[in-house]
Amino acid sequence: MNNFTDVWSMLDWDDISLRINSKTSRDVEQALSRNKISREDFMALISPAALPYLETMAQRAQQLTRQRFGNTVNFFAPLYLSNLCANECTYCGFSMSNKIKRKTLDENEISRECEALNALGFKHLLLVTGEHKGKVGMDYFRRHLPPIRSHFDSLMIEVQPLQQEEYAELKTLGLDGVLVYQETYHAPTYALHHLRGQKQDFFWRLETPDRLGRARIDKIGLGALFGLSGNWRTDSYMVAEHLLYLQQTYWQSRYSVAFPRLRPCTGGIEPASLLEENQLVQLICAFRMLAPDVELSLSTRESPYFRDHVIPLAINTVSAGSKTQPGGYADDHPELEQFAPHDNRSPQRVAEALTQAGLQPVWKDWDSFLGRVSQENVAGG
Repeated sequence: MNNFTDVWSMLDWDDISLRINSKTSRDVEQALSRNKISREDFMALISPAALPYLETMAQRAQQLTRQRFGNTVNFFAPLYLSNLCANECTYCGFSMSNKIKRKTLDENEISRECEALNALGFKHLLLVTGEHKGKVGMDYFRRHLPPIRSHFDSLMIEVQPLQQEEYAELKTLGLDGVLVYQETYHAPTYALHHLRGQKQDFFWRLETPDRLGRARIDKIGLGALFGLSGNWRTDSYMVAEHLLYLQQTYWQSRYSVAFPRLRPCTGGIEPASLLEENQLVQLICAFRMLAPDVELSLSTRESPYFRDHVIPLAINTVSAGSKTQPGGYADDHPELEQFAPHDNRSPQRVAEALTQAGLQPVWKDWDSFLGRVSQENVAGG
């Protein structure tokens, strides 16, 4: 296989949907009885037949999470550098035709944001931009990544897909990880929601994790935007296939999976399929059983109540106090935001809630000059 497109081309969306929906309680029980689950087991665990087994799934997922990650939960914050975008996407507040104010942070504004985030305790940062190669492309990243990195211990980005050699260059400037969500793996639905711009290219986006793996990026984040396609279960299975392929092909990299659901935004759309909260718990637990060593992340798109109850089950990375607009930490510009977060608590309040649940919030888990420290060492010391 040269890249994941070769795998994807052999996966039949309708066939996978039928196979998932045909799973029985017996299939679910067999999956739960195994130490290592297969693709067929994963289908059973995300199927409608598995919902009555949610308590058992949650217990198994929690056991695996504690075994691998101890009681630690890593904290990070997204820093939105720009809401400029050259794409037309039906579900995003940054979409180019939306009549919102546009802003790209300059050097001084970035410095103020970094200081504000440091004051909140954050040492792990995710840089986010709209997709605009002209104004927030490689020249912008070359100029601003090194000074930003000086404020933080690890740095990830969620920006437009780049070339392999560009990722390799950003790695030399302090980049540790890249999040690139496919949004949906169903090509006709993808075309329906991406109307203009580079993001229309389904396969350029699909092959981005391959370019990241070849560039030896340390951490690669995957996900689908649940609610975009008419079948969240099939999209979930596609994410799993993508993850398993990458783990086998680029075993030097670490991986994370996120579970974003559609949230209200300027010009936003109604979800094509509803992923209910109990189904989201089911999905998170299924991924933990499929991939015990993978980082599972839950954002402020979800409610405080939901996060407080689900993070202790299987989540080991969370954002907190997130602002989804440029300049949102040092100032407040709600008219610039990408979407409205649901959990608006301060980072300290989120940390306190997790501490009360017996978990250990981790703001900093390794020093770049020492090399990455394992989670087991953090949990033990």
